[in-house]
Amino acid sequence: MGQQQEEAVEPCTGVDVALTRVFELLGKRWTGLIVAVLTQRAVYFSELRRAIPKISERMLSDRLTELAEAGLLTREVEAGPPLRVSYRLTEAGRALGPALEALGQWAEAYLPGDSPCAGVREAKEAIAGEAVQPG
Repeated sequence: MGQQQEEAVEPCTGVDVALTRVFELLGKRWTGLIVAVLTQRAVYFSELRRAIPKISERMLSDRLTELAEAGLLTREVEAGPPLRVSYRLTEAGRALGPALEALGQWAEAYLPGDSPCAGVREAKEAIAGEAVQPG
């Protein structure tokens, strides 16, 4: 019988600490989509809710709180009536834009099938269009 040669295998060096931190935050369901919508402009809670189909109000509120605590967005309360709350990306949040765009392009090229969040792009475009409409 022939002797089987063992190939030298380099040990795994572990996962990059910075990437671990990124995916602990952005890897949560809905978080990346929220940031992607906010890259267009500041939006009100109700606009975010419409832009991201199937997200519950509670989940949206939780994710917005997490993003604010991470320093990626600011919450701005406008005096009423009616009282309105808008959300805007900070400099750190806006810096994610190119990375999210690259991930979107990668997904279009390499992930087959329809998006589970069909309609998100149309909603983002509608929100962007609302920014230029008077009123």
